[in-house]
Amino acid sequence: MCFTVPYIASIKRNAAVSVSYLFVLLFLYAAVSKLLDFETFTVQLAQSPLLSAYAGVIAWAVPGLEILIAVLLTLPKYRIPALYAAFTLMVMFTAYIYIILNYSEFIPCSCGGVLEKLSWTQHLIFNIVFIILAGVAVFFTAQRNIKKTLLLHVTLAIFGVGTVTLLFAFSEKKMHRNNAFQRRYPHHPANKQAQMDLEYNSYYFAGVTEDSIYLGNHTASLLLLSIDKNLADTLHHKVRIFSNERSLNASRYIATDNELFLVSGQSQVVLQGDISTYKVSPYGLCRVPFMNGLFIKKDTFAIRAFDSNRNDNVLGRLVVGDSTTTTIFPELIKKQGESFFSSDGLLLYNRELEKVIYVYYYRNAFVVADKNFTLDYIGKTIDTVATSQLSVHTNQSRNEQKLGGEPLFINRLAATYDNYLFIQSDRIGRYESKKVLKHASIIDVYNLEDQSYAFSFYLYHHNLKKLRGFAVRKHKLYALIDHYLISYNLKKDNFIYTKQKDTVR
Repeated sequence: MCFTVPYIASIKRNAAVSVSYLFVLLFLYAAVSKLLDFETFTVQLAQSPLLSAYAGVIAWAVPGLEILIAVLLTLPKYRIPALYAAFTLMVMFTAYIYIILNYSEFIPCSCGGVLEKLSWTQHLIFNIVFIILAGVAVFFTAQRNIKKTLLLHVTLAIFGVGTVTLLFAFSEKKMHRNNAFQRRYPHHPANKQAQMDLEYNSYYFAGVTEDSIYLGNHTASLLLLSIDKNLADTLHHKVRIFSNERSLNASRYIATDNELFLVSGQSQVVLQGDISTYKVSPYGLCRVPFMNGLFIKKDTFAIRAFDSNRNDNVLGRLVVGDSTTTTIFPELIKKQGESFFSSDGLLLYNRELEKVIYVYYYRNAFVVADKNFTLDYIGKTIDTVATSQLSVHTNQSRNEQKLGGEPLFINRLAATYDNYLFIQSDRIGRYESKKVLKHASIIDVYNLEDQSYAFSFYLYHHNLKKLRGFAVRKHKLYALIDHYLISYNLKKDNFIYTKQKDTVR
């Protein structure tokens, strides 16, 4: 069977028209989905680490472009330039998804309708298919020679990828911009000693005692690991829970030398048992839900809760037992502006100094209070950001607040022991290279007694992902990095402890 040239040309033309109308359906559906829930779409864009600064403009520009291209695709006179525009827009969408999947620390959502049901990887494949369709449709309809058409495709692809990459680069520059502070780095204060493969990255520190490290698991609520301090031996324990509670949401273990606690702030319950038996039973009920709970002594816990009347985070003391009491101390931590996000942070307890410590995520400050929750002082870190730089978007219809883009973290993780406070930061100081963050974590050390910055050091972890958590006990630092537990020796000449009270009260 022989096909004539006009017949083949007709097939190509019809295929290009079909692809054009497929794009019309896609773009109109996507645009209408965004516009029907425009407020949600704007908030989702504002959460993007690449687009938050331009969310207001892009929220209108994207559906507007989609509608414009869809209209032009229905007009034969403008079909070819419209296909080029569709190709470029899909390349930009694809580059955005690729960067989000591979380089962003968190993955937002910014699609509506049926497309929202796709995973990001599925969405990437979906976009690539439509890029190919647009390219083929242009080749079927373009009058210029193949080389010029291919060159234009390559140019538009480079333009699309380059534009999105520049947005990402500017976002990264903002997050890690060079500050006016300068760190002091003594000679190798922390040296790697041992490493253990945990196989999973869902572990967290439940406690570090004289001889053991205890790890809980976010995805296996009954599992508790005990590991000797040299990372040589591991024991898996199945905790037996004796409780009438149907669910213990967001529960965490707290292990001490003698006791084991299971704390569930959402369920407002504390369970307690002997560390040697790995059995826990109800110990007390809290009258308010809370987000974090730390063991202080015998029957007393420090908690962080949310005060809906003040629309802010608050610290409190939970005393459990036959008569459980909860006391809130709302003046210890303070938000900046109207958003409670600005007061988010890390709750710590220093057993040697008997101090409650709260480290703000988004500003260069931390709060130190005594065991009775009386303010001692507000400390300052060496970073220069004193005011939280947050983009908060409110969805009035849902009465929700969400952070726009990736927030500017000043203090990501923290731990404390004796007279020192250890804070992990991704912020780059003067004369420092951002490249170091690819293979090490920066730890800034503060002296809690004289309220001063002491020095900084690197925790090296070549070829592993970022630090997820760490704890300090005497001259040992234990870190959860990727799915590994790594121990470091802290140089005694650099860490001179003043209390050395190492017993658990």
